[in-house]
Amino acid sequence: MIRALYTSGWSMRANNKQMDIVANNLANVSTNGYKRDTVVYESFPDVMIRRINDTQSKLNPSGRVGNVQLGNDVGEVFTYFNGGNLSMTESSLDMAIGASDSAFFTIGVPNGNGGITEYFTRDGGFALNAQNQLVTTEGYFVMGMNGPITLEGENFAVLEDGTIVQNEQVVDRLDIREFTDTTTLRKYGENLIQTTAQTQEKEFTGVIKQGYLEQSNVNAVNEMINMITVMRAYESNQKIIQALDGTLEKAVNEVGSVR
Repeated sequence: MIRALYTSGWSMRANNKQMDIVANNLANVSTNGYKRDTVVYESFPDVMIRRINDTQSKLNPSGRVGNVQLGNDVGEVFTYFNGGNLSMTESSLDMAIGASDSAFFTIGVPNGNGGITEYFTRDGGFALNAQNQLVTTEGYFVMGMNGPITLEGENFAVLEDGTIVQNEQVVDRLDIREFTDTTTLRKYGENLIQTTAQTQEKEFTGVIKQGYLEQSNVNAVNEMINMITVMRAYESNQKIIQALDGTLEKAVNEVGSVR
């Protein structure tokens, strides 16, 4: 009975984690280039139950009672990197990556040492700062092959391979990175992605589409269904705990009482 309390309580904890993920997906339905997350459950290993100081039974000399499983927990948060729909904006500062789900814009984030740390994003909603540098909405640099990209106003063209042409001259080329396995990537925050030691790059196979933005790949209807499912699972475990609590109360207060 106590074991059942632990199992249901731990399941409620896992449901709570999943609800956080679903809520975050719903909050980013309108975030450009956002990638949906989901949780992957893993079960606890089986535990062998033995009788303590009781190995004299001729029928079961080992003292083994059997295996017990204490439920499951969230093993990892998995991100779906499939591309979202492309929406036309006709703004020269808006860009999207097409024909590839594993390619990203390179973003330079200033660090405390005076340098720039590279992260990656699918959000191509860029702007120009006071120095006419191409930046993200958070003010981070959009990186080209020669570093941060500096332009002379918004009148420029971006070719399919990322080459930027302004005043009939090549200014720079967008530093587009494509990776062999997106499962090795990790979310950093602020719609940015970071690589790990297992991440490997490959040649860019997609196209850059100027005047478009990639939408989130979150399906709001599916996420609402997931939220209802998680809520029902949480409530079911809650009712189990309440029932067990009532049974324990009776066992403590009534079983064995002298009348």
